Amino acid sequence: MKRYFNTFWARLALVLLMAGACVWFIAEHNWLWLSVALPALVWSVWGFYRFYTYNHRKVAFLLDAIENHDPSVHFYEQVVDKDSSQVNVMLNRIARILHNVRQETIQREKYYELIMDFVETGIVVLDDKGTVFQKNQKALKLLGMEVLTHVRQLSRVSEPLEKTFEEAHSGQKLQVEYATERGTMHLSMRVSGITIQDKQLRIIALNDINHELDEREIDSWIRLTRVLTHEMMNSLTPVTSLSETLLSLPGAQADEELRQGLETIRTTGKGLVNFVMSYRKLTRLPSPEPTLFDVHPFLLRMVQLAEHQHPCPNIRITLEAVPEDLMVFADESMLAQVMTNLLKNAIHAIGTSVEGEIRLRAYVDDQDMIHIEVSNNGPEITPEMAEQIFIPFFTTKEDGSGIGLSLSKQMMRLQGGSIALLPYKDEWTTFAIIL
Repeated sequence: MKRYFNTFWARLALVLLMAGACVWFIAEHNWLWLSVALPALVWSVWGFYRFYTYNHRKVAFLLDAIENHDPSVHFYEQVVDKDSSQVNVMLNRIARILHNVRQETIQREKYYELIMDFVETGIVVLDDKGTVFQKNQKALKLLGMEVLTHVRQLSRVSEPLEKTFEEAHSGQKLQVEYATERGTMHLSMRVSGITIQDKQLRIIALNDINHELDEREIDSWIRLTRVLTHEMMNSLTPVTSLSETLLSLPGAQADEELRQGLETIRTTGKGLVNFVMSYRKLTRLPSPEPTLFDVHPFLLRMVQLAEHQHPCPNIRITLEAVPEDLMVFADESMLAQVMTNLLKNAIHAIGTSVEGEIRLRAYVDDQDMIHIEVSNNGPEITPEMAEQIFIPFFTTKEDGSGIGLSLSKQMMRLQGGSIALLPYKDEWTTFAIIL
């Protein structure tokens, strides 16, 4: 480096010296020496210009290579001209330093991306035009997408979701609900703003609150059920016991009207007690005991059991796309109860319809979640009913208790799974068990 600058200043000094000599000889009218100094001036100026432009071209070439991310640029250092050799050494050193800085930056970005992919919070970074600058795998998973480069692509999932992303601004805390093929999704969104290289960016943090909402809803119903069953049992048990005591008295048997009245009270009381006891199942489920078992033979047993318990000649139950080697880690007894309830509901939904069909399907999605789907071609469940079917005590059957689906949901919850009603599609109603 020092040698390069010494050469630069020496050439510049030579140009200035020759220029000063030419001016001096002109002032003295010494034309003889002027004829010698003038060519020397031209030669020194040309040499200085050539020295400058030659090295300028090499610097420009290096900058172009850096802009194009070309790490192969290299200047030959073993040249005759020592000055050029020194310049080439310096440029190669600069190229190596910048290349190392770029590699460190790339490694750091990969490191941060790896960390982001392990975060359980979805992260999407957007500019003011909706372009996605960064996202992690959790965000893609929550949004049900494989590729996300612009916010407009979210319209494929849900137009309200796209609109929410477009209108979200820094400092907001939002909740968004939208329907997908996997069921209804509930996401919480936190929006933060940041400026990088004069660009205004929005960082959107996403969290799935489906499970949280389910937990709160189920816990609320469990608490309510505990209170109701406790109060009803405290009231019904003495009444039933008293009616039995009165029936045992001699006078009660002699009075026919009195005896019938007490019999009615006793029968009704016992029926109500049995009714209340059924709801206690919601609050007294045992802890699951998961085991690893094959899905295909399990579903075959469920089909055979449903056909035996609810024989319907007009309904055909079939297994579709169930891998022979598919296995699931779950409480088989609980899962059997859930399947039995879904099959029973499907048979009831079809009723006496001609060419009724129930299809069972099982598969593993791209997030390694096991899906078991029960579909029937019965009437569509209306959106109003769909919002209530998992609520305890809600039923559309005249003799139903309204406990089946809510109990199934709690059983799946205890196993770390879920159950959902999928959007009505191609005249098929589908419930999905997800583990």
